[in-house]
Amino acid sequence: MSDDDKALRLALAERLEASGHLRTGLWRAAVEAVPRHEFLRGGFFEPADSPGPTAWRPVLPDDRRWLGRCYDDASLVTQIAGTIAPRDIRGEILREPTSSSTLPSLVVRMLEDLQVEERHRVLEIGTGTGYSTGLLCHRLGDDFVTSMEVDPEVSTRARTALGQAGYAPLLVVGDGLAGHPDGAPYDRLIATCGVTDLPYTWVEQTRPGGIILATLSGWLYSSELARLTVGEDGIARGRLLDGQTSFMIARPQLPPPLGLLPDIEDGEERATPLAADALDDWNTRFVAQLAASRAQRLTLNRDGRTEHLLVDVDAGAWAALAQDGDTWTVRQGGPARLWDDIEETVTQWRADGAPGLNHCEVTVTPAGQTVTWSRACIGSRS
Repeated sequence: MSDDDKALRLALAERLEASGHLRTGLWRAAVEAVPRHEFLRGGFFEPADSPGPTAWRPVLPDDRRWLGRCYDDASLVTQIAGTIAPRDIRGEILREPTSSSTLPSLVVRMLEDLQVEERHRVLEIGTGTGYSTGLLCHRLGDDFVTSMEVDPEVSTRARTALGQAGYAPLLVVGDGLAGHPDGAPYDRLIATCGVTDLPYTWVEQTRPGGIILATLSGWLYSSELARLTVGEDGIARGRLLDGQTSFMIARPQLPPPLGLLPDIEDGEERATPLAADALDDWNTRFVAQLAASRAQRLTLNRDGRTEHLLVDVDAGAWAALAQDGDTWTVRQGGPARLWDDIEETVTQWRADGAPGLNHCEVTVTPAGQTVTWSRACIGSRS
């Protein structure tokens, strides 16, 4: 441990404690001990300062900024397009990020919210760089930590980094949505990827009284952290914790390519009291996802005006919204009416006082996942 490394870890712990994310001494000791830079030896990507779509350029360990940046409270992209690592690129790349090192404040906030105790066995879904895995190992011991990663190359790099840092948990390559039944039951399960539907397999692999911590997301890309407790009846119940937590969605649950867009000239048209820009609000968008969980959103510029399009590829349903003066109209087609469902759900939520998402209750049964709010929350806000 060099003096520079130690000073950076101590400074990070101070910042996380001051911000309220790091709340207990045992997790502070983990942050002070686990070297985040060891998990970023392969470098990371930073957004390029250029107009247009976001381009990414590599920052490697020979860059004088690298070490300090490793201890910023920031998410650092470590993989692009499913296979491309920072060392693979010279210049810039315009593809989408597929793996990252999550900002430390969110990592420690989630670990605090997980409420682990000594000798608790933890299943982590999404090893990523391995930094959060290292923190768990420091807190609980290697034998109590199992971490799953869907990408073999990402898992291999994490294994190397964990070894360099002195940790040796059980690392499993596979679909995290299926969990790891060979090691069940677990006392705690934590997911560092977003899920559109929390798998019941996770409930089955968590002991009664155990806790599941995961980010519920959707294809409109509003998401929140949920903490559920598994009951003796095999049902997991809990609440959203609020805070606009965001993770990349688990790869098996990513939306399908939009492909050829539907012919939006046809369809039933009417005025709507709900403007398309209502979906710019994080909470409203999350509620809209409850009504149209598989809808994707895009904007089209046609004939000098902007149209807001929602498409459910699987159902073949679509809704196109446009503004004419103070009036919004919606045109819909396909076997379902996407905007009717969204409008009804958002209108009811607003009539109930638009309760903050931390008042939403989540239930996961063998039949699926439900998210509801209570009229008792009228007037409350997040």
